[in-house]
Amino acid sequence: MLSKGDIKFIHSLSQKKIREETGLFIVEGEKMVAEAIESDFKVERVLYMDEIGEESMSRISLLSSPSPALAVLHQKRETSFEFSEGGLYLALDSIRDPGNLGTILRIADWFGIDGIFASEDTVEVYNPKVVQASMGAIFRTNVQYTGLYSILKELKENVPLYGTFLQAPDIYRERLSKNGIIVMGSESNGISAEISDLITKRVYIPAFSKSGSKGSESLNVAIATAIVCSEFRRSSV
Repeated sequence: MLSKGDIKFIHSLSQKKIREETGLFIVEGEKMVAEAIESDFKVERVLYMDEIGEESMSRISLLSSPSPALAVLHQKRETSFEFSEGGLYLALDSIRDPGNLGTILRIADWFGIDGIFASEDTVEVYNPKVVQASMGAIFRTNVQYTGLYSILKELKENVPLYGTFLQAPDIYRERLSKNGIIVMGSESNGISAEISDLITKRVYIPAFSKSGSKGSESLNVAIATAIVCSEFRRSSV
């Protein structure tokens, strides 16, 4: 049985402040919990509905409908990774939506991205919505929060920096390198002016709307990331 104190504490991990103070975060779902146990994350506690009861699980769950399993994990304090000039990386410039970041982690995992640089104002990777949207990719994807301008300015001397813009060459007609850093901008403002000045290769994802149709104004940043990563991998085969 869970005490009232246990229930209150576990549910409090929905708050960023508490996650930062404790260094803990929550994972929910049988598959996610199983992946967490097999990962190199340290597991603090695992709880199953058939052991604690549906009422208790409902009170600690952060989901609208509680899942059969929940785990409390320790965050990784060291998030830096070894950069290789031959690798392909993402750089996220002020991505604020948790669902988008979680999906981008999943995309990076699928396309074998070697690491992700995230600006310091990008949404926290241990946000519950990010964790759930990642569908387990959080356990296999390296994310480093950093001063994005400084690190990209340093790395551009050795690798190409790609960025998506509305006024740029068609990505489907461009020759893309096997290595480099792909910069993706915020949902509302795109890549910031400061970071834009560092980009060495601009590309554009063209629309194929039917003639006479207004079409969509833009793509969701996660969808755009998937298209760009796919094209890089296709072009480098």
